[in-house]
Amino acid sequence: MSNLEYISNFSLSVINSISKSVGLEFIFIPIVVAMMLALFFRGKNPTSKYVALAIFSYMLYFSLSLFSKLPNEGYLQLGSYLNVEKFHFVLTLQVDMLSTIMLTLTSFLLILVTLSSWSMKDQSLYFSLLIMFSGAIFGVFMSTNFLWFFIFWELTLVPMYFLVGIWGAERRVYAAVKFFLYTHVASMLILLAFFLIYKESGVFDMTLVKEGMLLSPVLIWWLLFIGFAVKMPIFPFHTWLPDAHVQAPAPISVLLAGVLLKMGAYAMIRMVIVMLPETSQQYAWVILTLGLITMFYSAFMAIYETHLKKMVAYSSISHMGLVVIAISTMSYAGLSAALYEMIGHAFIIAPLFLIAGFLHHKTGSWQMADMGGIMQKAPYISAIFVLAGLGALGLPGTMGFVGELSILLSAVKSFGLWMVVVALGSMLGAGYIIWTLRRVIYGEMSEVVKTTKFTMNKMEFLSLMIFALFIILFGLFPNILFEYINPAFAQFKLLGGAL
Repeated sequence: MSNLEYISNFSLSVINSISKSVGLEFIFIPIVVAMMLALFFRGKNPTSKYVALAIFSYMLYFSLSLFSKLPNEGYLQLGSYLNVEKFHFVLTLQVDMLSTIMLTLTSFLLILVTLSSWSMKDQSLYFSLLIMFSGAIFGVFMSTNFLWFFIFWELTLVPMYFLVGIWGAERRVYAAVKFFLYTHVASMLILLAFFLIYKESGVFDMTLVKEGMLLSPVLIWWLLFIGFAVKMPIFPFHTWLPDAHVQAPAPISVLLAGVLLKMGAYAMIRMVIVMLPETSQQYAWVILTLGLITMFYSAFMAIYETHLKKMVAYSSISHMGLVVIAISTMSYAGLSAALYEMIGHAFIIAPLFLIAGFLHHKTGSWQMADMGGIMQKAPYISAIFVLAGLGALGLPGTMGFVGELSILLSAVKSFGLWMVVVALGSMLGAGYIIWTLRRVIYGEMSEVVKTTKFTMNKMEFLSLMIFALFIILFGLFPNILFEYINPAFAQFKLLGGAL
């Protein structure tokens, strides 16, 4: 068969598959819609943001509906599409509790990011890129074929590159290029690992790969670990993230922290821990050591920072260090705590980024020295910032407390009493958060603040209120989440107790 016939048959397969798919429409239709919006709408046309809100709402409905359909064990089969048998190139869509939780978190955050971006300039292109990103990220969480997973993994870089490079701050192009190069080079390691797996096992389906069928699991483990460590990011592969956060518009920082970093953690759990458990157990000390370094190094950097958004960025990396520590336990309780912390981190760090961006927009400065006394001018916005900050330092009654405590308990149970050093991370968090509140929210009102009006778009404020609500709700009633999180790691149940 000629190459032209292959292309023709593949194109027909795409059309037929989408028309009778379950789940496939949430991958390719957003990508097609995004291209159409970018082509046919220009500038401030509001159509695109309403389309984005509708698509993301339907994605959330679809994600929530999956919970009632999931089997007690294993995956829910959504179908296999676009089959090219000659190359084992088949888009297999399967979901379990872990991927369904990630789909729900992603679609929910996309809705709130849309509300937070309600007054963004050049709306047609901006929301088109957000819609394209949604299709790619759903592909990451639903595909179990290594090749298709890699395609969607890489496709997420394209809209994020332009969202940072076009709508970012002064050094946005530098930050976008650095982000793209770092993560793309890391992706080459992941792709190499996938081909090694195929060479040794003969399959591209991650659900069929067992560690015993691989001749070089150690090499594959290191390739995957480093590739996903860059995305999370783990020290010393983290240097792209502070620049990306600082230069990105605030809603895109929410996507970076709430979705893109969690994508790395999801892949780390799915392909490093679950797929290669024996090698992961052998190198658990590596994961643990890098997690501790990430947590403490980033916390000290946050204390040192005078740049508000960079402080929040380092705080975000420090909390991802906690996730890494939890993953290193490879226990039922530890992995459940890691997933809870991933969700809590997304809800807590989002309002910090959004309010930091808002304050920069109003004052024209990122420096904390130019702020102060904002509570007197914008009490409601300041109160949400204080709540999120207290959640970040682990105040009881917030998601931060439950996440940090559960990780501490699982780490002590797995590695011994010396792991109480994890609690020092919370102490450092209290240091940089309280100092930030003292300089930015309270204290003497600066001259810049005195002459500034802090009025926020109602949609943007609504998104902050929703984040605040969930920080408290899941902090007071964590079992609402743990009832879904614990079953995601049923295969590790014998290794530790549930939370």
